[in-house]
Amino acid sequence: MFGIVRPCRHRLGESLKTQWMAHLCGLCLALRKDHGQFARIVTNYDGLLISVLTEAQALPEAGGGRRTAGPCPLRGMRTASVASGEGARLSAAVSLVLASAKVRDHVADGDGLLARKPVALAARRVASSWGAAGARSGSAVGFDTAVLVDAVDRQLGIETLAGPGTPILTVTEPTETATAAAFAHTAVLAGRPGNAAPLAEAGGLFGRLAHLLDAVEDRETDAASGAWNPLTATGTSLTEARRLADDAVHGIRLALREVAWGSGVSPERHSADAKLAHVLLVHELRGSVDRAFGSASCGHGGGTAVMSSPYAPPGPGGPGVPPPPEPPRRDRRGLLAGCAVWMGLACTCQMCCGTFEDPWSRQRREGLCSGSDCGDCCDCCSCCEGCGDCCDGCDCGCDCGC
Repeated sequence: MFGIVRPCRHRLGESLKTQWMAHLCGLCLALRKDHGQFARIVTNYDGLLISVLTEAQALPEAGGGRRTAGPCPLRGMRTASVASGEGARLSAAVSLVLASAKVRDHVADGDGLLARKPVALAARRVASSWGAAGARSGSAVGFDTAVLVDAVDRQLGIETLAGPGTPILTVTEPTETATAAAFAHTAVLAGRPGNAAPLAEAGGLFGRLAHLLDAVEDRETDAASGAWNPLTATGTSLTEARRLADDAVHGIRLALREVAWGSGVSPERHSADAKLAHVLLVHELRGSVDRAFGSASCGHGGGTAVMSSPYAPPGPGGPGVPPPPEPPRRDRRGLLAGCAVWMGLACTCQMCCGTFEDPWSRQRREGLCSGSDCGDCCDCCSCCEGCGDCCDGCDCGCDCGC
């Protein structure tokens, strides 16, 4: 469940990538701390937006809510500063409840192994456990997850009644309601109640966009398997879906302009967290739409890999320039320690996509798929290392000037 916001490391740059990783690891560790190791599998890119928004609105004197996390195989056994505040806990609660709903939906559809009764029974128990755990975590930070559960329950009824001619926005409404509530609560956690309204608007549009892009990406697969798809069921064309998606991205950008960030100025001129929120919800969402509709292309020469894994470290070379060979390192790992790191890497796509640190020598290695096209990147991002250099003179669809 990686989500629709999958940023490219070349566009983020080193500083924003570090911030992004801090929130991703914070979400993962919040899930482990409150709900056990198994709950970490619901970690997703979109969920960390809740944590990002919470910190981006916080007043400077409130601090960053960070702590130093211990070594992790997914970070090459390195320590890191990670988000640890209420935003991370809210992210965990929302992720658990929505994952619970998704599992129940797959069980109801009898997808794959879930068509077998013993597997379906086990999945229901996991979904029930996650739903209850998410409710507890949400309550701990003052968020009533009932709005999420209600939205999921209404979704099934709406899909059952939907048919040709049903407005597609009728189908996306429950998702919009759920994400609007989650986004708005970040204003409460940050002590910025005045931000609740614009963030609710941005959250609703984000939910609409997530639903639309998921439907677009699954359209052919659903048609082949006979599964229900909102676009096919309502007779919504790809042209109309693209128009609604573009409108949603534009609306999110306008809504974010009404948000009071940590210092009261625009996000692109403020802290790293506020700037990260702007980059993810304005620039990266535009790339997500282009990717879903097959109109994305990459400006990185040489097929430099994207951040296909949240744990892929940045390459030292510029766009289109292969990284120089690294000198031999003396801090080699021993056999057992290297094997432990290798097992961690093998459980992710890091050894396939992007670059990774060799488990034993610690030298930078290219993934097996690193020669493939960088399909997540826009045409303009070959000229920059992050938001700040690429939006002057290119068609990014943003007039922020960052």
